[in-house]
Amino acid sequence: MTGSSGDPERVVSALADADDRIVEGALRPKRLSEVIGQDRVREQLSLVLEGALRRGRAPDHVLLSGPPGLGKTTFAMIIAAELGAPLRITSGPAIERAGDLAAILSTLTVGEVVFIDEIHRVARPAEELLYLAMEDFRVDVVIGKGPGATAIPLDIAPFTLVGATTRAGLLPAALRDRFGFTAHLDFYEPEELGVIVRRSAGLLGVALREDGADEIAGRSRGTPRIANRLLRRVRDFAEVRGDGVVTRDCARAALELYEVDESGLDRLDRAVLSALVCRFGGGPVGLSTLAVAVGEEAETVEVVAEPFLVRAGLMARTPRGRVATPAAWQHLELPVPRDAAWARQIGAGPDWAGQQEAGQDAAGESHDATLFD
Repeated sequence: MTGSSGDPERVVSALADADDRIVEGALRPKRLSEVIGQDRVREQLSLVLEGALRRGRAPDHVLLSGPPGLGKTTFAMIIAAELGAPLRITSGPAIERAGDLAAILSTLTVGEVVFIDEIHRVARPAEELLYLAMEDFRVDVVIGKGPGATAIPLDIAPFTLVGATTRAGLLPAALRDRFGFTAHLDFYEPEELGVIVRRSAGLLGVALREDGADEIAGRSRGTPRIANRLLRRVRDFAEVRGDGVVTRDCARAALELYEVDESGLDRLDRAVLSALVCRFGGGPVGLSTLAVAVGEEAETVEVVAEPFLVRAGLMARTPRGRVATPAAWQHLELPVPRDAAWARQIGAGPDWAGQQEAGQDAAGESHDATLFD
């Protein structure tokens, strides 16, 4: 990843910086019973772990997928804690050769949990070694090179692999099929984020009012990591420019200073949206052209800004390019033109824009902004 596409310094970035990792260590729930949200995943995982404990065997390998900041690492740590087993942590990019993986697996103890973050980035030779280890708890150590090389089978202790990925589609089917339990983490509801913010405030010793917690939660883009980061920024504002108590007015003033609006959009998000609507009439417009208009790399716009704008229903990806939805005009407090590209894309009639103002489209139903994904 190049450019600023993975820039964790954006206050609404779902990627973790060094400060986030330090704070998250203190804020992470330690048991499944302490997890807020992700009810379906929590219940399913509880059954998997409880069944394994009753049988006295290592549970099936677990694959966790979903956008960054939703708790995949937290769930991996909880799995180890619930099993009462040691946890070995590594990442896909760190495993460049089969020997790197063999060195980890050959030193495992019985029942140990191995967590590989961004598992889709594991090198192909190591990936093939992983297949055998996951199925037969064995690795083949190759000695020598060329025609004289020999493979010596080495048994390893039964273990549980927990893989995490933000791009499940990049996982080879052969690897994905070896996981006995797969779970996708969804974005959190504002009410759930409100509970998380209040819990974090208690752990951090922040004086937080109910309305202040709700204000932060509503701007956190459905992501606990962002909610905790915004809480820390608002806390700083309250301590420096207020009386130390985080209220709704305090949170609004602080987040306005950090350029995070009521929908969770920051400067880059609004720049992309404004360019799409004001400069290109709502589109369709190509990604490269849109990136030049906002002075960013195309990858930055595609990886950083677009996912949230599409999920929020403000932008759609179509075969012809990026298109602004009616919600984009409304967010920018602009009237929706009757010849908007979105209306043309869905084949709406000439009265469609007016009907949108009344809260419904020409068919009387709303359209999903991800229709053309």
